[in-house]
Amino acid sequence: MQSSMAAAPEIDRVFGALADATRRDIVRRAIAGEEGVAELAEHYPMSFAAVQKHVAILERAGLIAKQRHGRRKVVRTRQEGLHIAQHLIDQYHALWQGRFDRMRELINHSSDSTEAPS
Repeated sequence: MQSSMAAAPEIDRVFGALADATRRDIVRRAIAGEEGVAELAEHYPMSFAAVQKHVAILERAGLIAKQRHGRRKVVRTRQEGLHIAQHLIDQYHALWQGRFDRMRELINHSSDSTEAPS
């Protein structure tokens, strides 16, 4: 877990960005990488400026990148940013799995030692 603590600000940015449903939807839509910010804005009941702010938060978190295609800026998901989130979740999963395995061992050991001899 210590390696994650060194990158805590980066992790906080990623999870902070993903905490919002609109931003998660933008990341989902950006996987195809075919829409610009203007096209993305059409999907949400908010102003273009509000969508631009969401995109900026996602960019700062490293979850998306804008690439110029002619006069358009196409929004694409950055897998590296998603890997940061996945890595932390995997670490927590391994930690809890280890604890469950240890509890299972303790319960099995306890039940083995309390069984009466036949």
